[in-house]
Amino acid sequence: MAKGMPRQTALAKTAVRFVGQSRIQIGGRKYNPDCSGFVRGVYASQRVDLYSGLGELDGGNGVGRIYTHIVEHGRIHYGPTVHPGDLVFFHNTWDFNGDGLPNDPLTHIGVVEKVEPDGTVLFVSSLSRGIERYRMNLQHPDIHKTADGRVFNDFLRRKRFGDGMGTQYLSGQLFAAFGTLSR
Repeated sequence: MAKGMPRQTALAKTAVRFVGQSRIQIGGRKYNPDCSGFVRGVYASQRVDLYSGLGELDGGNGVGRIYTHIVEHGRIHYGPTVHPGDLVFFHNTWDFNGDGLPNDPLTHIGVVEKVEPDGTVLFVSSLSRGIERYRMNLQHPDIHKTADGRVFNDFLRRKRFGDGMGTQYLSGQLFAAFGTLSR
């Protein structure tokens, strides 16, 4: 992992500052208590509006809007170099369209904190439990824990009765892409 620019490092530090909380407030503004609200708030701390120029939300979700912003103002990539403060996107973390199938793109997002020597990406995100750290190892996407108990991939999707065959649950399995704003 390469060192990020000062703004990127500040983004990662801001994300970590909210671990253990349930809401994010920056400069007196409260952000939605979900993953996209959390990420918007973290980026707003560096005066970056991730919804800038995208107009009104029309049937999509906040994660998709942020992805579009990165496409227009940055770079979508799949590694191997990941910087603190980069965004990490996931597919199929929940059944967004309600059809019972794992066919839901861009349903979750987090902010990269760092990458451990074994390649495990630590990222911060907001789920129903609040703002927490999560792990993802793309070299071993199907492994939750190693034999010695280290977590490679956290669960990002809850198991539900009626989940179809092939439904995946681990962060490495649900990974979509990384996003970096232009420097």
